[in-house]
Amino acid sequence: MRYMAFAVLASGALALSACGSETEGTFTTEDGETGEYTIDQDSGEASMTVSTPDGDVTMRSGNEVPIDLPGGFSLISGAEVLSNTVVSQADSTGSLVTFKSDKAPQEIADFYREEAARAGVEIQIETSINGGRMIGGEHDESGLTFSVTAYPDDDGNTIGQLTIGEDPG
Repeated sequence: MRYMAFAVLASGALALSACGSETEGTFTTEDGETGEYTIDQDSGEASMTVSTPDGDVTMRSGNEVPIDLPGGFSLISGAEVLSNTVVSQADSTGSLVTFKSDKAPQEIADFYREEAARAGVEIQIETSINGGRMIGGEHDESGLTFSVTAYPDDDGNTIGQLTIGEDPG
């Protein structure tokens, strides 16, 4: 998912722009790809469209962007969305959701392990460090990939980051 890597880099540029006074603009990448961005000052939502040789890539990012996860995944119950980034190009889609939960990191990992199993995703990586958990994997045939990282914060909650991409291509 080449566009997903590009979108993650571009979202960093958007985040920096959001801190400034510009609410819309255009840019050109080192590869000559062009794009446009807008930032809604009221909601904080940023959106971007980039024209590439493979077609247009669109991205929306903010804490009020609707959650529509690919592959039948869902947000764990009771989670507070801190940020949601949705990227799409042709038949490919991806989401990066950062959330806060009162559930323990292991409970979050277990929830997403079950979601992955229902989606036919084979867990390929699993690790724990400093009380946090991370699992991830992919579906051999559909192009669906996912990972979730959950770690405790200083307030007794858990911060999670869920990344899911679907590229049937």
